[in-house]
Amino acid sequence: MKEQQLIDRVKALVPLLEQHADQAEQERKPVDEVMKAIEDTGAYRYFVPRTYGGYEFSLEGFMDLGMALGEGCLSTAWVVTFCMEHNWLLGLFGKEAQDDIFGRQPYIIAPGALAPKGQAVPAEGGYVVSGRWEWGTGVMHADWVMVGALTPSAEGERPDLCMYVIPREQAEVIDTWHMAGMVGTGSNDIAVHDVFVPGHRKVNLMELRAGDSPGARVHDSPTYRMPMLPVLGLTAAAPAVGCARKAVCLFRERLQGRTVYGTTTRQGERGVAQVRLSHLETAVKETEIQLLTLAREVSDWGARGEPCPELERAALRVRIGRVVRSARDIVRDTVEASGAHAHFLDNPLQRALRDVHTLSCHTVFDLDISAENHGRLLLGLPANSPV
Repeated sequence: MKEQQLIDRVKALVPLLEQHADQAEQERKPVDEVMKAIEDTGAYRYFVPRTYGGYEFSLEGFMDLGMALGEGCLSTAWVVTFCMEHNWLLGLFGKEAQDDIFGRQPYIIAPGALAPKGQAVPAEGGYVVSGRWEWGTGVMHADWVMVGALTPSAEGERPDLCMYVIPREQAEVIDTWHMAGMVGTGSNDIAVHDVFVPGHRKVNLMELRAGDSPGARVHDSPTYRMPMLPVLGLTAAAPAVGCARKAVCLFRERLQGRTVYGTTTRQGERGVAQVRLSHLETAVKETEIQLLTLAREVSDWGARGEPCPELERAALRVRIGRVVRSARDIVRDTVEASGAHAHFLDNPLQRALRDVHTLSCHTVFDLDISAENHGRLLLGLPANSPV
């Protein structure tokens, strides 16, 4: 399959996402019918290595796909893009892990809860993992889970933060997802109780940061030499930009029919509304360009065949965070200009506002943390959080 063909297949489902966005929110998870339709397109093969029958398509095309899904339902788009990207993450593991999983199924659908909320104890042939993790995006339709656990290091000093891949049936899903926004993601907690994980299904997250992972050596492909955190950040940012694009589109439609209280003219005939629309259209276009530019830069690091330096990774994280902040502000300004009707629960703008504000709180978009890190590195000081 060609890249644009797959993107077009997924884009054709955007009206289906939009149609079921309210149901996803009511059920607090992506709608089964929608998830099955997306799976049937082959979307989850997007980043699977060609060695295992996958496509290894481009990061820039992934941004196009993610933005389109974000126009339909931000919650569902968030889940789908993360689960697509987690196949890329598995492609960074060693060959034995990929043979084990990709060798028996064409792709995985898995949350990636990578915070160090678990503990791993060495056992013969592997590790025994226990823990509980929040933010299990994708877990409601998953067949595997990817979780982070502190693991004794070979040197016996500070423990390593490692990621383990565990069959979904060996994990417990805890119903905790009662949120103001991104309700339809179903990102419930995940718990694992003394589960044995073979050693090959573990990877040290420090080995994935810069683009020189075990998988990069296995595949000798630019796709698996991209730095991890910028790819993660872009994965989460693309649906937000799509949501902003949709919000501006809804505002443009509303201007043509809304009469402002106390006047007899349509809002779209008033100069102030025309100015607002111009600024919002321009802002969303600029934000989209920034997103695609960042995707090209991250892809270029993969093509260079050299690790992405810490300072560059920190700068990329700040820039990605600013893209999401811009998307959030565009939605906020659109709702502000749309009148009180935008806050009725049957108006998609109110959901967009709640969703994008919740999304912008993801830790990877925390500009206070990321900008501090970047500033420290610019001054020759060590980073004080992962980049």
